[in-house]
Amino acid sequence: MTARIEHLVTAGLFSLDGQDFEVENNVWLLGDDDEVAVVDAAHDAAAILAAVAGRRLVAVLCTHGHNDHIGAAGEVADASGAPVLLHPDDDPLWRVVYPGRGHQPLADGQRLTVAGTALQVLHTPGHSPGAVCLHAAELGVLFSGDTLFHGGPGATGRSFSSFPTILDSIRTRLLPLAGDTRVLTGHGAETTIGAEAGDYDAWVARGH
Repeated sequence: MTARIEHLVTAGLFSLDGQDFEVENNVWLLGDDDEVAVVDAAHDAAAILAAVAGRRLVAVLCTHGHNDHIGAAGEVADASGAPVLLHPDDDPLWRVVYPGRGHQPLADGQRLTVAGTALQVLHTPGHSPGAVCLHAAELGVLFSGDTLFHGGPGATGRSFSSFPTILDSIRTRLLPLAGDTRVLTGHGAETTIGAEAGDYDAWVARGH
């Protein structure tokens, strides 16, 4: 059975640098009728577990450690027995939400298999030090977290972020992918690599 992608939108607070923002997050599920992985367990554990619908949860995969992307990860993991995976460079952000709890590491180049579909981890720092994207090449899909959106790079005006770094990550890790690769983002509408690539020079010129 071919793996399929399911989409859930959850809402809550993003908190950083002493500020709170109301946000809607995309939660992505990759799997089949038997097993599934969750990409970014945001805000609403009950809704995410309902979408898992009794399937074996292979992993909760975190594209980065901002609280809006990991806030439901602990509860989902506890209810399912699944591990939570996060790049260790985002440990400082993780510990803000889960000061006494660990996670398993994600590493650049690591390959995970969910429902017979390979996911490759691409370390794409900039929005946060440990930000990653997850590339399902055989499906022509990239789960981009907050690294790349419809309209440009993720925000870098807060702690632990860097605009030159995110530009370098996008240029070296994402733009070489096939232009028709679907980019499934952490917030908002999906896009494609090709739709965004032509604006790269404008982002550089913008400078932030």
